[in-house]
Amino acid sequence: MIAQFNTIMISANKAYEMIMLNKGKWGTEKVAFQNSVDRILMENIVADRDFPPFDRVTMDGIGISFSDKKTFKINGIQAAGMGQKQLENSDECMEVMTGAICPKGIDTIIPYENISIVDGYATINKDVAKGKNIHYQGFDKKEGAILIPIGKKISTAEIGVIASVGKASIEVAKLPRVAIVSTGDELVDVDQVPMRHQIRKSNSWALNADLSKLKIESDLYHLSDSKVEIKASIEHILKNYDVVLLSGGVSKGKLDFIPEVMESLNVKKIFHRVKQRPGKPFWFGDYKNKVQFFAFPGNPVSTYSNFHRYFIPWLNRSLGMEETPLFKLKLSEEFNFDLELTYFLQVKLIATKEGIQARPMMGKGSGDLANLLETDGFLVIPEEIDHCPAGSEFEYIPFRNIGL
Repeated sequence: MIAQFNTIMISANKAYEMIMLNKGKWGTEKVAFQNSVDRILMENIVADRDFPPFDRVTMDGIGISFSDKKTFKINGIQAAGMGQKQLENSDECMEVMTGAICPKGIDTIIPYENISIVDGYATINKDVAKGKNIHYQGFDKKEGAILIPIGKKISTAEIGVIASVGKASIEVAKLPRVAIVSTGDELVDVDQVPMRHQIRKSNSWALNADLSKLKIESDLYHLSDSKVEIKASIEHILKNYDVVLLSGGVSKGKLDFIPEVMESLNVKKIFHRVKQRPGKPFWFGDYKNKVQFFAFPGNPVSTYSNFHRYFIPWLNRSLGMEETPLFKLKLSEEFNFDLELTYFLQVKLIATKEGIQARPMMGKGSGDLANLLETDGFLVIPEEIDHCPAGSEFEYIPFRNIGL
């Protein structure tokens, strides 16, 4: 059931809450395990046998039945991949290799660096503790244990574990079909030379790149400032996609037709206008409980901040991903903002003696695309706060992976 709200302007926190109540539902699909990196797991990965599955040798050396003896005759070798051998005589030892199953009759492994070998005899030249250098069967996980739970985002570490339990294909959350829509007669294609009154499209390509990082393919559409064209195109898009990301056409301009067109197509408005900067005209709606519509304001910083603040966590929840709260960072210097709006402050991360902190990078407004090149993410300054001393701590929304 769709949650509907009819407020004129809502807080950023309320907008977030409303969006999260209207998550997408796209089902699951089977994929080859080696192609599942960064996908969301939708089945428990269970140990098909003990981890490790046998008492495993962890050092190259000799294996003995523990005693006070120091010198042993070498009788045979147990290499990795060999069937299990047996040490019959406790006065003897066996050479063993890392990864091999521990031979029967052996309970202690001594590495080569702690022994000397002369004429087929091994002499221990360092104190030995019983049971050393054996990784015992089931020590890590028992057969039937859940190794990776539903909702986990798959990394290369998970790939190794999935392979180890013999899962050639796995169930993952199905990714949505996404349409990215830009509007405005002032926009031209990347390969065109704009006239003085025009600019090249950029927002849609930034969104496309962000989605590609998430393994989501998207189709790009551009609509002119024509109500008839916009309605026809949106009508087609709503029939063929699960999610629509739109940049522009939702403010108060005479050619901002998107809200009117949405109403005419029976797209349910969840909200329009949020008490935030940038991104106040943000419009969010739903079509027949099948298509979610994120209509961001057209200024690049507005689109970018709203995408990362709202769409990314909404997508993660829709895919069934484990939810993690935003972590917090401290401001490296004072910042003031005197409007009763939530403010997404562009920041650059810097290393200080107090740890990693966020340096304000104000830019020249929501149209200052180039300023994003100098920033790593946004701090969320709540609407009730207007004075932020150095050291103030706020939630951080990253959009750039960095190493400090």
